[in-house]
Amino acid sequence: MRSFLSVITFTICVAPVSAQPKDKQTDFAHEVVPLLKTKCTKCHTNGTYKGGVSFDTREALVKSKAVVPGKSAMSELHKRVVTRDADLRMPPGKAEPLTAKEAATLAKWIDDGLPWEPGFTFKPATYVAPLKPRKVNVPAAKPGLEHPIDRILDAYYTANKVTPPAQLDDFSFMRRAYLDLIGLPPSADEYYEQEGSLADLRRPALVRKLLNENRAYADHWLAFWNDALRNEYRGTGYIDGGRKQITAWLYQSLIENKPYDKFARELISPTPNSEGFAKGIKWRGEVNASQIVELQFAQNVGQVFFGANLKCASCHDSFIDNWKLADAYGMAAIIADKPLAVHRCDKPTGATASAKFLFPELGTIDTNAPKTKRLEQLAALITHPDNGRFSRTMVNRVWHRLMGRGIVHPVDVMGNKPWSEDLLDYLAVYFSDNGYDIKKLIEHIATSQAYQSKAVPLAKEIAGDGYVFRGPELKRLSAEQFLDAIWMLTSTAPVAKSGAFPGTLPPFPATTPKERQFIRVTLVDCDPLMRSLGRPNREQVVTTRPEQLSTLQALDLANGQILTTTLERGAANILKANPKATPDELAEWVFVRALARKPTEGERTAAKSLLGDKPTTESVADLLWAVVMLPEFQLVR
Repeated sequence: MRSFLSVITFTICVAPVSAQPKDKQTDFAHEVVPLLKTKCTKCHTNGTYKGGVSFDTREALVKSKAVVPGKSAMSELHKRVVTRDADLRMPPGKAEPLTAKEAATLAKWIDDGLPWEPGFTFKPATYVAPLKPRKVNVPAAKPGLEHPIDRILDAYYTANKVTPPAQLDDFSFMRRAYLDLIGLPPSADEYYEQEGSLADLRRPALVRKLLNENRAYADHWLAFWNDALRNEYRGTGYIDGGRKQITAWLYQSLIENKPYDKFARELISPTPNSEGFAKGIKWRGEVNASQIVELQFAQNVGQVFFGANLKCASCHDSFIDNWKLADAYGMAAIIADKPLAVHRCDKPTGATASAKFLFPELGTIDTNAPKTKRLEQLAALITHPDNGRFSRTMVNRVWHRLMGRGIVHPVDVMGNKPWSEDLLDYLAVYFSDNGYDIKKLIEHIATSQAYQSKAVPLAKEIAGDGYVFRGPELKRLSAEQFLDAIWMLTSTAPVAKSGAFPGTLPPFPATTPKERQFIRVTLVDCDPLMRSLGRPNREQVVTTRPEQLSTLQALDLANGQILTTTLERGAANILKANPKATPDELAEWVFVRALARKPTEGERTAAKSLLGDKPTTESVADLLWAVVMLPEFQLVR
């Protein structure tokens, strides 16, 4: 059991606990959007906000106080649609009231927490996302502002009356760079080597050093791509051959830093080693027409490479954006082995889909060509030099991963207006001009003052034109980062199970510190703790993970068996490695490896109080738990 003293001493602070998702949650796109469009939007959207109530966005609706998410009985919106008072009932006047079924749908939507499609708004779009690349005239350099990103942001800050964020101290930057670029904190040796000498001019060299650690880089970024490409080591489809891994191909692509355009072409027009993404999952039994393999292909390609949501459009013309049923089926027909019958809401329309690219202005697909040729044509169109949507989507994902929020938000709604068109377009052209080199893109962002600034806590729910960039946002460690850091701290990394990772892992470079020479979390099968911390099952594309701590996560972190056992084993390892260490020395040992800094005097005192005069496995485990529960450990600051 955790020491109560450790909780008091270190004042554990974690993100707010959010409710767990409910089974059969309201389908916003299909159940709620049509209802609101019919009954509510005429009086409460696009500049007409009767009673001060706006349905433009979820944030606007909550702000109007017409709803209390999770509590329909306390929500004015629900009261107004069910009242029998003609003067209060909504919709007003001679409009048809909601039926009992419609009112129940509205109540359940509120009780479910007001689920809303990311990026969706009832306000008609006035911004049209461009397709072709645009070269930006970068403002002239100023003293201390030589980096193009900082020059663009300097003009942005001035226009938006924003005070630029302060710069990170050396060791905070060091920890951020290590976690963001290779997914691990610095080793103790690296900390002591740099202590007192990490001058600003050495930061670019540190970034390059980390990106040159090819194995550590691949181990870390593999999780990003496994999520995006639905690649997992076991699970649905693998037993009966309805799904195929691409792990060996993907890992080697990361090791060699394969150019992104070539990477994409090999996924779309695949080799036997890379075909698992295009093949998707062949579900056993009967499935909805919108989930057949061909439409999975359309949905996955649209989401990953263009930030386009074709899932709604796979059933009917989308309620939430401008994609049509014909767009989804046109992409699906490219990979079809036989004529593809079009279904609307799971019912056949009698039409047959014709192969078509999402952006026909870039070119067409020969519908009479064999499938392999059609896929070659698609791969060429996706990576066409005039396809700025391809490069913009990727640079936006990398910016989001490094800075906490995309230039376009959400990252899968690239039709939304970016908070800085100049920055997005500059980075997209930089990316393509530099051979679609992802590492070079990461280095370019990470060597800017913007990246090296102190993180600011911002409300991520701010949508559309209301958002103003003020600096990088705080980011929670991913499941992989959190557990890798604990495994590194405690020397408890498991041996990878046979078959969990196909192929031979490259050896660790001679310069890799011994503390970092272990099998990483990305390379092993998922366990319940990883799952509760956000590692998805990867049966669908995942480009962002939940940002809030859930109830299950809080329980697993507080007293879960897996974490408890790991920390106890780690405590024994630490005592074995430091048999003569004093409590003060043990405190510094833990803090340096966990937080890349020495403990303060107050923390030393608290740690020694926890450890006692003669540290035991239990007292060291308590210290470890108290430290890894600190926000400083769990966040990239």
